[in-house]
Amino acid sequence: MQIPRPSEAVKDLFRSVVPDAPGVEVKPMFGNIGAFVNGNMFAGLFGDDIGVRLTDERSVAELTAIPGTGPFGPDERAMRGYTSLPLDWQQTPERVAEWIAIALEQVGRMPPKQPTRKNA
Repeated sequence: MQIPRPSEAVKDLFRSVVPDAPGVEVKPMFGNIGAFVNGNMFAGLFGDDIGVRLTDERSVAELTAIPGTGPFGPDERAMRGYTSLPLDWQQTPERVAEWIAIALEQVGRMPPKQPTRKNA
């Protein structure tokens, strides 16, 4: 499977809308970028798609009812629990920032991710 790479413009947009908040970290992930809080990813890039993780069913229903949203990740193996934001929202960063903030708030309530143990 070929993993698409994001454009520099989308990477810049993503970094600009991820809140600078305690516990938030933006780091590379498989040639893309992910935003994490307490070790849990709440938003990320897959090529030029921006995706968010929502844990509240009402928020999921509200977002997925908007035309242009869809699965996030590879077509043959989308990431469960994540939704791609409409591509045209990249022209209105405020809308992207709004949903990234919602994702941060919801995922931020999850317990911190425990490091995986490596086999000796």
